[in-house]
Amino acid sequence: MPVAEAGEEADEDGTAVAPPYYDDLAVGDVFHSPGLTITGGHAALHQAVVGDRLRLALDEDLHEAVTGRRGLLAHPMLVCDLAIGQSTAPTGRVLGNLFYRGLGCRPVTVGTTLRTRTEVVARRDASRGRGVAALRVTTVDAAGAPVLDFWRCPLLPAHGDGSAPTPADDDLSAVGAPVDAAALVPAGWTLAPLREQPLGPLLADLAVGDRFTVEAGETVTSAPELARLSLNLAMTHTDARTSVYGRRLVYGGHVIGIAAAHVTRALPDLATILAWASCDHLGPTFEGDLLRTRIEVTSVEPRADGGLLGLRVQTSAQSAGDGDDAATAVLDWRLVALMP
Repeated sequence: MPVAEAGEEADEDGTAVAPPYYDDLAVGDVFHSPGLTITGGHAALHQAVVGDRLRLALDEDLHEAVTGRRGLLAHPMLVCDLAIGQSTAPTGRVLGNLFYRGLGCRPVTVGTTLRTRTEVVARRDASRGRGVAALRVTTVDAAGAPVLDFWRCPLLPAHGDGSAPTPADDDLSAVGAPVDAAALVPAGWTLAPLREQPLGPLLADLAVGDRFTVEAGETVTSAPELARLSLNLAMTHTDARTSVYGRRLVYGGHVIGIAAAHVTRALPDLATILAWASCDHLGPTFEGDLLRTRIEVTSVEPRADGGLLGLRVQTSAQSAGDGDDAATAVLDWRLVALMP
């Protein structure tokens, strides 16, 4: 997080440490963050906050039988959260993240170190002194092997008067690229152990158009803790004074994590999530909101062992004390999973 320029945000206490505004960013700017080694502590806290039951992230024996490696799968949503958190140096003033596109996630184990590079690839001025900055985020492990690659698009405030020194009108529809999920299927995995004692439907049981509604809602708790765990620097998640809503905004990855947990309730034998075709945040979520999820099968692609399952996941939020009819859509997520 850069310090303010001399005289810009300084007072008698010294120079303020503060994130950039929208109009401080330029296409081509690159940001780095501290590397982070995924530990069992990260995995346990993440599981406690979002409640996911992904089997390969919970069962060492099963993980070894499937992957041939001792240890545990680093939950793909934890990996995404950490990479997103590492990408927040330029977006500490974020008002909301509009979308993620073209995300591919290579499976890694607990113990992997993540290093993330974030580049500003497009800018578009918005109304009322705001602007959108499209970011390309790439994450590698300690050996430099790719782990994550995606685009995200935060909405940011400009400096006080809202005038940007360099007007921008980049085409955001061009941001992002399709993901070849098949290329992310790890070599050497055998999914047969997941089929030996299935807990729910397998790939062969599913068809395009199948729908699931998870009856049990999930109440959002520990929102600042998850933001801190992931090194997320967005002030709106920990400081209500900086939120346009006058209250802390829940980190979007928290909502996605709970939605993923709902997916594993409907499809408990899912091996891992490989790709996000798109992920749109449709509205804000706050601590204490109740999240409910609907899941639709959008594609089924059999392979020699299991196959790729396309899903559309839609999540709504209901504030405490509101009736069911007051629930509002907050997430529309299209993903590709590896399914036995």
